[in-house]
Amino acid sequence: MATNRNYLSPADIPPVIPVFPLTGALLLPRAELPLNIFEPRYLAMVDDALSGARLIGMIQPDEAAPAGASGPAVHKVGCVGRLTQFGETGDGRYLITLSGICRFRVVEEMPVTTPYRQFRIDTAPFAEDFDVSAGEAEVDREAVLAALAAFLDANKLEADWDGIRQAGTETLVNALSVMSPYGALEKQALLEAEDLKARADMLVAITQMMLARMPGDGEGSLQ
Repeated sequence: MATNRNYLSPADIPPVIPVFPLTGALLLPRAELPLNIFEPRYLAMVDDALSGARLIGMIQPDEAAPAGASGPAVHKVGCVGRLTQFGETGDGRYLITLSGICRFRVVEEMPVTTPYRQFRIDTAPFAEDFDVSAGEAEVDREAVLAALAAFLDANKLEADWDGIRQAGTETLVNALSVMSPYGALEKQALLEAEDLKARADMLVAITQMMLARMPGDGEGSLQ
């Protein structure tokens, strides 16, 4: 069983990892993604991850590209997560949480005998993901908070504003991106944003566009 460890650079990530293609799922560095696992192939993936490095790559299927022999085409960029929480249900499901480490670029899909897919990846283009709080100073934090407040108000939702204001800027931007109710293409764009400032600016812009299209009494959720 692998022990807890820190991932400090691209060299710490194995070159081949199991990958979970899932539409609408977004994982970002140091953000968390809860998952409900029930398909046999992904139950096997979790079992193998628990007995190994506990790493799983999250990536979205690319619906615009033709499927291959092993399954749907996938986007070129995903995010590596470490399995940090695990629970079993009475009906054969796993409830897990992945904590994001860094983004990756797909190099190639590997020929494997496992029921789940595995990919050779390259994390070197995203070396900055390993730097905690990188780019926070450039983010317009007040614009992010204002967009969040407008979204919550339009949807008649409440939030723990004390906790939100105390959160680091990277934590705030990435957590809101992960929890956002936006579509697959918007989430992929947030994932592929060049840096934290670009992601924050995009998150604000997408939120403002969504609010502009909403009826005055619309209801929604950040979940």
